[in-house]
Amino acid sequence: MKKIALINGHPNHESFNFALAEAYKKGVEDSGAEIKEIIIRDLDFNPNLQFGYQKRMDLEPDLLKAWEIIQLADHLVWVHPVWWGGLPAITKGFIDRLFLPGLAFKYRENSVWWDKFLKGKTAHIITTIDQPGWYYRMFYGRPSINQLKKSTLEFCGVKPVKVTYIGIIKNSKEEQRQKWIEKVYSLGRKLK
Repeated sequence: MKKIALINGHPNHESFNFALAEAYKKGVEDSGAEIKEIIIRDLDFNPNLQFGYQKRMDLEPDLLKAWEIIQLADHLVWVHPVWWGGLPAITKGFIDRLFLPGLAFKYRENSVWWDKFLKGKTAHIITTIDQPGWYYRMFYGRPSINQLKKSTLEFCGVKPVKVTYIGIIKNSKEEQRQKWIEKVYSLGRKLK
């Protein structure tokens, strides 16, 4: 049975991202697969990597539990908005504090190469935006996707990483939002 880790990176539990995450979760549950949630806003941790990689900060219990969920998962699903072209600060802090050398990867001594500790996992990024996806790719170079997909997940060995853009969110009508909910439910049902 496929094990899914659903990582919700929106800081507001009343956001449309939470509705999308719930739709994905329901789809997975209806498929019979196992799903565990990590709701970043609910975790008790310091999102500031105060010392960079010079001095290790102890991981708080919530981060240790989140890491256990990520390690046991076959497939990671990230739901987050794009704000100022990037990830919400709390989501970036979660990545900074958890995807560390020795946990997610390891630099090789006297080498430009590194070992990837998350090989064998796949991922799907479901992100909300306030512009067409093609515009975000073409004119901005999709910085949030490059950061999460290439510079974090693929760097640590997660492949393939699929991306679904949901938007334009601002001024969207209830009918359109319901279609997006159904689309994300279907992704969960198909375990994508």
